[in-house]
Amino acid sequence: MPACSSCGKILSVQISVIIPALNEAASIGQVVAAIPREMEILVVDGDSTDGTAQVAEVAGARVIQELRCGYGRACATGMEQAQGEILVFLDGDGADDPCYLPELTQPILNGEAELVLGSRLAGRLDPGAMPWHQRWGNRLAARLIRWLYHLPLTDLSPFRAIRREALLELRMQEMTYGWPTEMIVKAARRGWRMREIPVAYHPRQGGQSKISGTLRGSLLATVFILRTLLRYARS
Repeated sequence: MPACSSCGKILSVQISVIIPALNEAASIGQVVAAIPREMEILVVDGDSTDGTAQVAEVAGARVIQELRCGYGRACATGMEQAQGEILVFLDGDGADDPCYLPELTQPILNGEAELVLGSRLAGRLDPGAMPWHQRWGNRLAARLIRWLYHLPLTDLSPFRAIRREALLELRMQEMTYGWPTEMIVKAARRGWRMREIPVAYHPRQGGQSKISGTLRGSLLATVFILRTLLRYARS
C-alpha cells in the first residue's frame, strides 16, 4: 500500500479508526501500519481462525473480540469501545487506502459536513478491485438514494467518517451489511450535510472476498442494502 505524506498530519482532535475484520491476516498488518500513530486503531475481530488478531496487535492495533455475527455488529462494537471524537470506518482487506484519512476527516473538523464518504466510483478503481456485480449494486443503491433523498451520491462505500456523538444519535439498528446504508438514510432524513471524497480502491489482499468475491455474496449484500433503504423510505 503506497505511503502518503498527508498521513503524517498531526490532528488536534482524537480520531478512532474502526476496522471490522474476519480472517484478514494477509492484509491487516499492512493496513494498521499505514494509519497515523496519533489515531486510535481498533480492530474488531469476528473470531478469526488465521491469526488476524495477533497480527493486528503486533502492528499496533487494539483488538476487540466480537463473536456475534454481522458486519454492522462489528461496527457497533467498535463504536462503543472507541475513545475518539471522530470515528472512521475502514475495511481490513487492504482495498481501502488509509492515505485518505486526513481528507475524510477534514470536512468534519472544519464543520463543513456531518458525514463524509470515501467514494470509490468517483475516485480510482485499480484493475480487479471491484467486480462488475459489486459496481452494479452500488450504482443501483446510489441512484435510489438520489431519487428518494435528492442526494447526489455515487457510492455507498463503507470507508467513512462521522462524529461519535452524531453516530450515537442515529441509534443504529441494522447489524448486517445494511449498516452503511442505514447510516446514510438516517443522516439524510435529519438533513445532515454529506460530502463525498474521491478515493483510490485497490484489489483486496489475501484471496477472494467473502462478499464481492462471489455473485451470491454480492447479491445477498445487495438485498440487505436495498431492504434497509426501502424500510426507512417507507417510514
